[in-house]
Amino acid sequence: MAQQLLHPDRLFSADVTQREIAKRLYNGVKDLPIVSPHGHTDPRWFADDQCFSNATELLIQPDHYLLRMLYSQGITMEQLGFSTDGRQSAVDPKSVWRIFAAHYYLFLGTPTRMWMDYVFAEVFSLNECLTIDNADLFYEHITDALQQDEFKPRALFERFNIEVIATTESPLDDLKHHKKIKDSGWQGKVITAFRPDNVIDPEFEGFEANLKRLSELTDEPLDTFSSYLSSLFKRRAFFKEMGATSSDHGHLSARTLDLSADEKEQLYLTIRSGNFSADDADKFRAQMLTEMAVMSLDDGLVMQIHPGVHRNHNQQLFNQFGRDKGADIPIATEYVANLKPLLNKLGNNPKFRLIIFTLDETTYARELAPLAGHYPSLKLGPAWWFNDSPEGMRRFREQTTETAGFYNTVGFNDDTRAFLSIPARHDVARRMDCAFLAQLVAEHRLTESQASQIAYDLTYTLVKQAYDL
Repeated sequence: MAQQLLHPDRLFSADVTQREIAKRLYNGVKDLPIVSPHGHTDPRWFADDQCFSNATELLIQPDHYLLRMLYSQGITMEQLGFSTDGRQSAVDPKSVWRIFAAHYYLFLGTPTRMWMDYVFAEVFSLNECLTIDNADLFYEHITDALQQDEFKPRALFERFNIEVIATTESPLDDLKHHKKIKDSGWQGKVITAFRPDNVIDPEFEGFEANLKRLSELTDEPLDTFSSYLSSLFKRRAFFKEMGATSSDHGHLSARTLDLSADEKEQLYLTIRSGNFSADDADKFRAQMLTEMAVMSLDDGLVMQIHPGVHRNHNQQLFNQFGRDKGADIPIATEYVANLKPLLNKLGNNPKFRLIIFTLDETTYARELAPLAGHYPSLKLGPAWWFNDSPEGMRRFREQTTETAGFYNTVGFNDDTRAFLSIPARHDVARRMDCAFLAQLVAEHRLTESQASQIAYDLTYTLVKQAYDL
């Protein structure tokens, strides 16, 4: 049953020659430590090291992949245990689990199904397929296990062989959980990443209130563009002191600008007046990406940009339940023109490092691979969100390798809030890279020795180099 649930040769080619090469390559990397440079796990888990409460709270409710599929089939957020007033839902978590189990067939053929089967089999030793008939058994087994010391967050961190994991916090976060981790003496490495969208995007909800809080935290009046930049630089310095090695930017587009000092000041005052247009907001975001890049030269934070998502597309759902309920939808993106102002300013500077992730696969071969294959500052992230699927990973390698090679990319990005699926996601990435390399070996385009070294670097070396880990 275990092999039927998780076949040992999953994701490898049906061609015997390629499959055997892929297995050998995979055996060389499958046990390497996990380096997780960008994600959304809760640092409180590792700070407090308390038992997770139940299977539903840990595995279903934080996972937007699960939520979006269930919602698409008419299952409401209320049925999944979310309330509209922000208070604790009265819905029994076991009833939520039963709904999930009854609809588990919806995930057939999706990467989510593979990740969840991995969690069931490898983490909880449940080697049957989840169905409505065994839903209660699964729920009780998982929930009971979560009350044991070996299933506490720090124990799982060590069991999963995680070398380092980065969480993501806004400039307004006090990082108290990160401080508690540092002061605890625990050797697990959990670092933060600087995510300033809520204070540099004028269309972010609560923008003015966020700036007021930023002013309080930094003792800067924010009455001029200069004082505004000073406040952000102070928060970046605080984040770096707390272990951050990267900044993270999730704007709608990759547009950048390099305006004059007078133009920047006037734009800032327009934004602060509250009487700005959508184009003003877009210009401000574009200029602020350039400002963040300039700051990175001083503080060394690696810059990540992952544009191309219409976040909270379902306005009614957002108004009722807030962010991250599965309604973030990819949109078309453009990079050659949009990144030109930033790359003209810093793209040739050896001190500047920029990592681009995208959900628009049409840009891989046409735009991103040629850019990364030229500018020394630019690297490509091989998988993010919708594209951290087997097919997405394969398409990325097929469309970027011939122009950018392997060494202008960085390690796998497991962008997730679902802690227990991190090993599953990294396992998929390692298998897919080995399958791709095996084809090149079988076609005599690489030697197996070369492929083995590349597999090691894609799994471990490149991500540590790219993120200063």
